Amino acid sequence: MIGRPSYPIESWSLTEHGLDIDDLARSESLFSLSNGHVGMRGNLDEGDPHGLPGTYLNSVHELRPLPYAEAGYGYPESGQTVINVTNGKIVRLLVDDEPFDVRYGDLLAHTRTIDFREGVLRREADWVSPAGQRVRIRTQRLISFSQRSAAAIHYEIEPVGDTARVVIQSELVANEQLPGRRGDPRAAAVLESPLISERHRARETMVELVHRTRHSDIRVAAAMDHIFDGPRSLGVTSESEPNTGWVTATAVLKPGETLRMVKFLAYGWSEQRSLPALRDQATAALVAARQTGWDGLVAEQREYLADFWRRSDVEVDGDAEVQQAVRFALFHVLQAGARAERRAIPAKGLTGPGYDGHAFWDTESYVLPVLTYTAPAAAADALRWRHSILPLARERAQLLNLDGAAYPWRTIHGEECSGYWPAGTAAYHVNADIADAVLRYLWATEDEQFELEVGLEILIETARLWRSLGHHDLSGRFRIDGVTGPDEYSALADNNVYTNLMAQRNLVGAADAVRRHPEHARAFGVDAETAASWRDAAEDMFIPFDKRLGVHPQSEGFTEHQVWDFEQTRPEQYPLLLHFTYFDLYRKQVVKQADLVLAMQRRGDAFTAEQKARNFAYYEALTVRDSSLSACCQAVMAAECGHMSLAHDYLREAAFMDLKDIEHNTGDGLHMASLAGSWIALVEGFGGLRDTGELLSFSPRLPEGLSRLAFGLRVRSRQLRVEVVDSSATYTVLEGEAITILHHGEKVRVSPDQPCKLDVPPVPAQERPRQPAGREPLRFLHQGNGTEVTRAADVHPVDG
Repeated sequence: MIGRPSYPIESWSLTEHGLDIDDLARSESLFSLSNGHVGMRGNLDEGDPHGLPGTYLNSVHELRPLPYAEAGYGYPESGQTVINVTNGKIVRLLVDDEPFDVRYGDLLAHTRTIDFREGVLRREADWVSPAGQRVRIRTQRLISFSQRSAAAIHYEIEPVGDTARVVIQSELVANEQLPGRRGDPRAAAVLESPLISERHRARETMVELVHRTRHSDIRVAAAMDHIFDGPRSLGVTSESEPNTGWVTATAVLKPGETLRMVKFLAYGWSEQRSLPALRDQATAALVAARQTGWDGLVAEQREYLADFWRRSDVEVDGDAEVQQAVRFALFHVLQAGARAERRAIPAKGLTGPGYDGHAFWDTESYVLPVLTYTAPAAAADALRWRHSILPLARERAQLLNLDGAAYPWRTIHGEECSGYWPAGTAAYHVNADIADAVLRYLWATEDEQFELEVGLEILIETARLWRSLGHHDLSGRFRIDGVTGPDEYSALADNNVYTNLMAQRNLVGAADAVRRHPEHARAFGVDAETAASWRDAAEDMFIPFDKRLGVHPQSEGFTEHQVWDFEQTRPEQYPLLLHFTYFDLYRKQVVKQADLVLAMQRRGDAFTAEQKARNFAYYEALTVRDSSLSACCQAVMAAECGHMSLAHDYLREAAFMDLKDIEHNTGDGLHMASLAGSWIALVEGFGGLRDTGELLSFSPRLPEGLSRLAFGLRVRSRQLRVEVVDSSATYTVLEGEAITILHHGEKVRVSPDQPCKLDVPPVPAQERPRQPAGREPLRFLHQGNGTEVTRAADVHPVDG
């Protein structure tokens, strides 16, 4: 069973048959569990072997210096890195004094599975020890959605053939040894022994450990308790040390007898609370979990997920792999944000330490659009976190001699942690992305209380930033110079179209909010005159256009740069950032990820249909997709421009980013933005969803490979269902009042429980645009135990 595992296509689950110990890190990410507050990688229960151990508490981090060869004004001095906190997953097993280790003896069968409707990781192993004793091990693991601080493990061991003496050692371990850092800048810094012991205690079946971080001074409490069920020979002991606690159970099992253990875990952390208070918090959560019991926790988990899927499921007919992938994606996006509760949603969620556990603009631009329409409370909490770090964003703006708030490019706690100025500080679009997420949430929920408590202040402070960052030139145009847009292969550019258009939306949205709430705005020092200046800047916003080529340059002058020599770039030289200097990239026409294309997706109202078609074709030839953020955006605009098979290819690339480990870094954690991107590609791409705050708009069309698409949205206090089948679309209001929508540009009134079925216009066939040599969208050919990945060059010369 040691070798390449298989992952069968299943509509509601992910199952691994077999085990590849050389690829454990990837499977650990895929089988991660989280609720947004606590996260656990899918490590084997016995701890060894492992790819990358990981247990995380949202926002628990350590500080580390950011060294510079030469210091500069405004450079961040300290970085933040997520840490592996106290690990409660470990359950070691000895069979007749031989440790259960899949590398030794014979592993006759090994299966792991997650059912997305249940939220429980299940594992079964059939193992023969080197001495010939055969046992079956069955384990289940969950992190509770209903009890935020709790996790639990159900463990069973049964001998086969002969009587066996078994020992189960359940552990709580701090400061685990971690693998060394790789050369990939996307990997995390490794911090050795970041936790200092403050308390340890063992009694009966319970262990408590309390630690604090060395530099960030965060206190972490972890506790475990157990229930055992076994033969009369069962004996249980416990003990603890500063960094470890054990509860050990021993029993002699006859064939047919089973030793069962339920392990309850609880965590708490704080920057301010005392040791006794935090210890009591973890203990109370542990008591609540134990009182609920294993069966009760599983029942609560199923109920929580049933409610989520009732609102949010996406059904895909015609592509079984995409059906599995989009549910896998929605499950993990929910896990990332469900109980984050005013904490960040990192780029990797709580599935691994990639990018040091930092949150980027990925959250607002990719993850929150999904959560806004499927789990709006989670989206609101993520934005409340952004509101909570406004004081630090204001300090950062002041340091940069700007007004308002300058949100960090990457952070955990709220301070800027990017030591690389061009792709960090200069990427001011993060401020507009946050404002855009606020506006989208307000449009979708009509939550006036949220607007008054959170949204208004964010919109005001980000609008102030744009007014001070930009300026009117001699021609009266409002310019925003020297910034970095979404494409990180271009930096310090003037008038990046995406940045300017999103800033324009930010300015208008803030002015509208001030008009709605003038008294509250005055409390923030904003009057009608200030709001009018924002409208002036928005109206005068400079959006470059290359009349010679008939396209929008990504930034002013971009289309005049030399085109990158794609023909001479070898496949192994991608991603380019690992093989070429940024100076070389910055001065060439080469695009890491969708930038102008993303601008057309988010601000489609600013472009004509002809401009979209020409822009899309132009940038297809330049975009190398060295970022997981790109494929879903290209899928959306490919669909809008009528390139349906190309859109399908990009959908699959986004959906399989982690399931197929396309960028070879899934072992560091899952790509939350690309996971969310599979929903975006389906709902915004083939469903044609657009929301600009007035009417909800749909322009559904399906590619040849899909026969049906259905999805649910929570929007404007209604539950809306959209179903697209071949050449028709049906809209149904399942909850709430009637709603007026746009269907392919025509107004339609949809009444409750009265499905509205409309024709979908055909897509005219057209020539498929070209991509850079060797960077065509991937194609995935399922072949038995695995999936072969190939490029799609010249496969579909015509889309339609």
